[in-house]
Amino acid sequence: MKRYSHLFFDLDRTLWDFQTNSRQALQELYLTFELESRGISNVHDFILKFEEINESLWAAYRMGNLHKRQLRSMRFYKTMESFGCKDERMCRSMGDMYIEISPVKTGLFPNTHETLDYLAGNYRMHIITNGFEEVQHLKLKNAGLTPYFDLIMTSELASARKPDPVIFQLAMQKVGASAPDALMIGDDLIADIGGARSLWMDQVFFNPEGVLHEEEITYEIKDLIELKAFL
Repeated sequence: MKRYSHLFFDLDRTLWDFQTNSRQALQELYLTFELESRGISNVHDFILKFEEINESLWAAYRMGNLHKRQLRSMRFYKTMESFGCKDERMCRSMGDMYIEISPVKTGLFPNTHETLDYLAGNYRMHIITNGFEEVQHLKLKNAGLTPYFDLIMTSELASARKPDPVIFQLAMQKVGASAPDALMIGDDLIADIGGARSLWMDQVFFNPEGVLHEEEITYEIKDLIELKAFL
């Protein structure tokens, strides 16, 4: 079995359960801003519309076509606009509150701590994430994940976003890793898997939903505990 020295993890949707934590934050926003009185009778509809718009705007952000401040407010403005509300001031407040409360949520995927405890004694572990600098550090701290990782490489710190090879190269340079002794673990076939493959780095596709694909991947898992089978 190939021996790795460095494990690079994505954070959102790989360790930190973005969907669960985000939905809890959105439910709080729905109540705080009394969105039922704004014509949104169902919180579920609000959440689904936000997730649809947020995903499309994050794609634009990853491509460098959107600034983070624009992303923060625009995703709520476009969501509320779809329900007939065009209150820009309120949407900016919603964007700010979402950034404040979502990193406080601590939902993780099953077996996160157990798996990291197992790996910690044998590997140096790091984070490579496209998330915002201040937000990602808060997520890690609040969820008790910070002590596991030597390096937290955000797209803001690197001035590059996955799958740009620059962010992977900078992370490896900072910790003294090379592609042959590094392994990337993430949930995104383009950002994580494709980005790592472009540098000939082995990859683990975290695929809890069993998404069908045709990508060639070094390893694929549905539960983080499966890492113990080959690490």
